[in-house]
Amino acid sequence: MPTLYLVATPIGNLEDITLRALRVLREVSLVAAEDTRTARKLLAHYGIRARLLSYNEHNKAARIPQLLAHLQHGDVALVSEAGMPGISDPGSDLVSAAARAGFRVVPIPGPSAVVAALAVSGLPASRFLFLGFLPRRRGDRRRLLDQVRGLECTLVAFEAPHRLRDSLTDVLEVLGDRPLAVCRELTKAFEEVFRGNVSQALQRFQEPRGEFTLVIAGAAAPVPEADDETLRRELAALRARGLRAREAVAEVASRYGLPRRLVYRLWVEETARPSGGGPVLKSTTERT
Repeated sequence: MPTLYLVATPIGNLEDITLRALRVLREVSLVAAEDTRTARKLLAHYGIRARLLSYNEHNKAARIPQLLAHLQHGDVALVSEAGMPGISDPGSDLVSAAARAGFRVVPIPGPSAVVAALAVSGLPASRFLFLGFLPRRRGDRRRLLDQVRGLECTLVAFEAPHRLRDSLTDVLEVLGDRPLAVCRELTKAFEEVFRGNVSQALQRFQEPRGEFTLVIAGAAAPVPEADDETLRRELAALRARGLRAREAVAEVASRYGLPRRLVYRLWVEETARPSGGGPVLKSTTERT
């Protein structure tokens, strides 16, 4: 059965391509490329002669029927401008159409700016949310950031150089001065990975150039709340385990994000209770 192959191509360095991808590009009867100039450069580098057909956001409505017709007779490879086709590009529309028409769709995995940036960022990568390219308009961009503000997973987004500073400003104002990694020109000659906070990134990138991938820390886990009685019980349990005042107070204050002086006041009140139990002294100290 004819097959639509989704072939991942280098995001910069032409050596970052798999042997399987090269074999498929040699064997298919047609290569549909988001950018034929980029695809032609890659194919020429490896001595591959293939028939190219442009497939992009602007011509996909006309190209999809043509590509489905071609699949009746031979295999087609889909390549994006860089990375994995179907991720933040018009490839997903062709994939859906080919699958509905009953053709096999086979991924040929390889380079990915999202995965590369996550790996090198130093931020947690066990759970992340890919936002694609951030919206061009400021209002749309801020609405999107507001929607993900409370998520604890790491956020990944693409951004163009001429919008980088505006986007970082919105991130700072909506999400706060979070840790992040700004990855520029990954795998290329002028590759750069900046790690710091959003405000520091704004200072660093005064005149941005190149392609950017942003990896932004997720929201901090919410601090649990507890009333005075709960805090006293936890302090009493720690005292029963043999912890001294400094250790017990530090542990409870850290757990609930409270000032140590407030927790120490509760410790003193707890230790002042009669051994057989007695009236509870209420703390009048306000939490700050």
